[in-house]
Amino acid sequence: DYKGQKLAEQIFQGIILVSAVIGFIYGYITEQFGWTVYIVMAGFALSCLLTLPPWPMYRRNPLKWLPVQESGTEEKKSADRKAKRHSKS
Repeated sequence: DYKGQKLAEQIFQGIILVSAVIGFIYGYITEQFGWTVYIVMAGFALSCLLTLPPWPMYRRNPLKWLPVQESGTEEKKSADRKAKRHSKS
């Protein structure tokens, strides 16, 4: 659903932003750029773990799909397509 996608995107961006800020500050204090990279990568991994699987919190508002059409209309369409193909030659 769209609300679940929006929630997942907000969680993903929030975790990335927070980990980038924490990583930058910690890397600046320790004067090690490697720690900045490791913390941002850990934030990315955590955000992927929380947003990529279809957790139930993302499926609370399911979409309403159109009703299934009868199979008779599909047979007519395929017959029309076959007739159009043969009429070209």
